[in-house]
Amino acid sequence: MGAAHTPSVAHAMTPSPIAYSAPRRPAPAPSQSAERVPVLIFDEPSELARQAARQVRTLIEAKAAAGDHAVLGLPTGSTPIGVYQELIRMHREEGLSFQNVITFNIDEYVPMKPDSLQSYHRFMRENFFDHVDVPEENIHIPRGDLPAEQIEQHAAEYERLIQRAGGMDLILLGIGRSGHIGFNEPGSTPEDRTRLIVLDEITRKDAASDFFEEKYVPREAITMGVGTILDAREIILMATGEHKAPIVRQAVEEPPTPQVSAAYLQNHQNATFYVDRAAASELTREKTPWLVRRVDWEQEDAAKRAVIWLSKKVKKSILRLEAADFHRNGLHDLVHARGGVDELCRSVFEDLRKRVLYKHRVPKRKKVILFSPHPDDDVISMGGMLHALVQNRNDVTVAYMTNGSVAVFDEDVRRHLRFVEMTTGVMGSDAGEVSQRVDKIMSDLDAKKPAEVDTPEVQEIKATIRYTEAIAGIEVMGLGPENARFLDMPFYKTGRVKKDPIGEDDVQIILDLFNELQPDHIYVAGDLSDPHGTHRMCYFAIRQALERYNEELLAEAASGDGAPAKRSKDPRPLVWLYRGAWQEWEVDRADVFLPMSKADLDLKIEAIYKHESQKDRALFPGAYDEREFWQRARDRNTSTAKELDALGLPEGYAMEAFVTVHEMP
Repeated sequence: MGAAHTPSVAHAMTPSPIAYSAPRRPAPAPSQSAERVPVLIFDEPSELARQAARQVRTLIEAKAAAGDHAVLGLPTGSTPIGVYQELIRMHREEGLSFQNVITFNIDEYVPMKPDSLQSYHRFMRENFFDHVDVPEENIHIPRGDLPAEQIEQHAAEYERLIQRAGGMDLILLGIGRSGHIGFNEPGSTPEDRTRLIVLDEITRKDAASDFFEEKYVPREAITMGVGTILDAREIILMATGEHKAPIVRQAVEEPPTPQVSAAYLQNHQNATFYVDRAAASELTREKTPWLVRRVDWEQEDAAKRAVIWLSKKVKKSILRLEAADFHRNGLHDLVHARGGVDELCRSVFEDLRKRVLYKHRVPKRKKVILFSPHPDDDVISMGGMLHALVQNRNDVTVAYMTNGSVAVFDEDVRRHLRFVEMTTGVMGSDAGEVSQRVDKIMSDLDAKKPAEVDTPEVQEIKATIRYTEAIAGIEVMGLGPENARFLDMPFYKTGRVKKDPIGEDDVQIILDLFNELQPDHIYVAGDLSDPHGTHRMCYFAIRQALERYNEELLAEAASGDGAPAKRSKDPRPLVWLYRGAWQEWEVDRADVFLPMSKADLDLKIEAIYKHESQKDRALFPGAYDEREFWQRARDRNTSTAKELDALGLPEGYAMEAFVTVHEMP
């Protein structure tokens, strides 16, 4: 079908009286939750997407059966893509028709041409409208390409179109890290309607990856107002990933405030938050459930979490906690269930102490694969462990999963091109030919428009810059180029921050590596909070490949094939999950703490320094945090050590934390 557009009033359809009424979902009982709005928690983002898509389908089919239109409010962003993919599947495989659907998108950047890479018009075409049968005249998306003097009239017209369609039956929402829905930034109120708005600094930083640099992010957008959104008969807000957890908790547990527009959903009679387990991690019922309900204290992790929480709250080490500390903080049932304070505290303390893994206990002479989503995650996230593995004579392969090319400034390309041109004599190259080629690439860079995709040659140069930095980084650790594998996974190679879905080719590359190297240990980025989702996609690709690899190993072990030593224990590689530049594993969740001396930490920082294109000013540093990556790594590792020290554990200068599993969750 053709390009999405905003039709005139004459094209808007007037629906028959509404026959569909979404059932009101009951909120959790007050004694079980601190939440002021219903929240459904899903183990996987894919489950969340399927449930939201089923809700949309139920609405569409009920309206169609009544001879009516289903009026949908639709968002953009990474979270709803899974919903759109599931709806497309329903359309293709199960015959779900969208002929009776009218859609209204929530927002658009200003200024923004409809065919621009970052346009929400283009996003919706590529991810949804071009794959289903929504009638063209039923598609409504705010325009970001109008002259300034026409935007106010366009916004008012958009409101009239929504009203003429009978109002929205169901609106899907995401949530920004500043708490906005749509582009309703802090300061928005329930009285606001569709309008032009100035974007918050945090919103622009979060969007920087889509525009290749923050300076290219538009400063304004047109958005449905909070009042427009609240008029919808049903609202589903979707959030995934640990980076959304703090704002999700604030939006659902704290009173509504103009600073967090998503919190106004508490006042809606049929609004529900759909969140995955990671985005729910800061909710009271997930993080400190003993504050809102009775807890089964036979679960070891619950008791450990509660003791660590209490130790921090009263600022006492674990072994100095007294019965009064538990009683004053509502944990008397924990003491009773676990046989007294002394035994409880000793067991938790010993559990943590045994998780401190000194260098001599790190794996020795094993086959190790360290998967690094970007060409610097290895040293940023686990440089201490990497050095320990090398010192213990392990056979280490660092597998760089993507080339990281989109995170390189054009200025770095120019600097490297000048170096190539000025060393032609030393290298014995044809100076004229090299200069001609350099001039051509320089011209391409000069002609490139803001936020435009690089030429294939420039993309390759940027990838090579990242590769050479990666090799320099692991050389600090005692490895060499022969220890590096550049997988260059297909899903990443779009030239844009928006990546393709993980495909069979991506999974096969990893499976081939497993079969070739037959690792005893693999290290995987287990933090899913990077700002543009690459860690998350790499994680899922590794998980799929590992499931297939483990099935083969277990089948082989069951059949009696393989070496006797291999058959005598679990043949599956042990998976060590590390976290990246944005956060560390919580003390109560980590299985291993690796102590690092000042010299160890200095060596790690030296390796991070080798990534010069990410030094001083990274292209995608993530919102909120102005520190360089080496500073984040230093502060995170020293903070973990201080946290363990405060609990009474042996004091260390710095610590890296890991979770170990055989099957990736």
